[in-house]
Amino acid sequence: MTDMVDWELAVRLGARLAGDGPQVSPAEAASTVAQLRVDADRSRDLVREFTGLDAPPNGAPLLVVDRAGWVRANADAFAGVIAPLTDKLEAARTLPGTSAIRAVGSRVTGTEVGLLLGFLGSKVLGQFDPMYADTGRLLLVAPNIVHTEQQINADPDDFRLWVCLHEETHRVQFTSVPWLRDHLLAQVGDLVDAVDPGSALDVGFARALEALREGTKGMSILEMVSSPEQRRVIDRITGMMSLLEGHADVVMDGVGPGVIPSVASIRKAFTRRRQGVGTLDRILRRLLGLDAKMAQYRDGATFVRAVVDEVGMDRFNSVWAAPDHLPDLAEIHEPRAWMDRVL
Repeated sequence: MTDMVDWELAVRLGARLAGDGPQVSPAEAASTVAQLRVDADRSRDLVREFTGLDAPPNGAPLLVVDRAGWVRANADAFAGVIAPLTDKLEAARTLPGTSAIRAVGSRVTGTEVGLLLGFLGSKVLGQFDPMYADTGRLLLVAPNIVHTEQQINADPDDFRLWVCLHEETHRVQFTSVPWLRDHLLAQVGDLVDAVDPGSALDVGFARALEALREGTKGMSILEMVSSPEQRRVIDRITGMMSLLEGHADVVMDGVGPGVIPSVASIRKAFTRRRQGVGTLDRILRRLLGLDAKMAQYRDGATFVRAVVDEVGMDRFNSVWAAPDHLPDLAEIHEPRAWMDRVL
């Protein structure tokens, strides 16, 4: 059958929109890649010392990529995520039209996905991709790291290690906790399972129109088109991602002062950057759920700090013992409730 998304179109458009990033010489590019690899390796030991989480050295590969490489990697991941949904819709015969109509539709959705990937591809500094193979992989986007350090006037050595501390924490989380990746993928599967093929397209579109008429009220596009059952799954995923992002922020801020002389000025400038730089940028961030992503960093870090301050890092690490030890979204905002339940 014709795919719902023309992925090659999405990759081509996304890479073109993302652009190449700052112009550097081949020697500078090679030096940046080499430094990021060294900083990532160094960060693994720093994360272990701070958190007590011991990850195998070769648990997941590290790739230092350009913007086009990040776009390609995420298109591959998205394609894998929505494949079960596509199969489900096809089995229920809810995909409209002939193969020619579907081909046109796939190019439309490919364009939409390409626009999304192009916007994000110029901004993302790093990412742990849990969808890759059996291990996941860590991506560091070298042009965006260089662009950001120039934009906020940061010391390159300090900024690159600071970024690696956050991203390496994610690799340590997923490779030192054996069940974590499968649990996240299961939650994504639950989200797909909650789709009703008979009404997914019409009802989802109607919800989006209604939400846009009334105002997004802080919701992302995904939340706009989700059913109540799907939103419950989204809440579980959000609670989990808030923990992971907040934990990484706590690690980078906890380790930073001892190894990164300019960490205070970097954090101040970077927090300002996270808020968006213009009206269009802020609107897109809100619609795409990036405001919610920023809330995950903030709320998750508040949760982690509250628990660690109360019981210490060793007892906090009970959160990694089993899936039912993860905080739900309500507990992210009520750390005491999580401590009462788990500890």
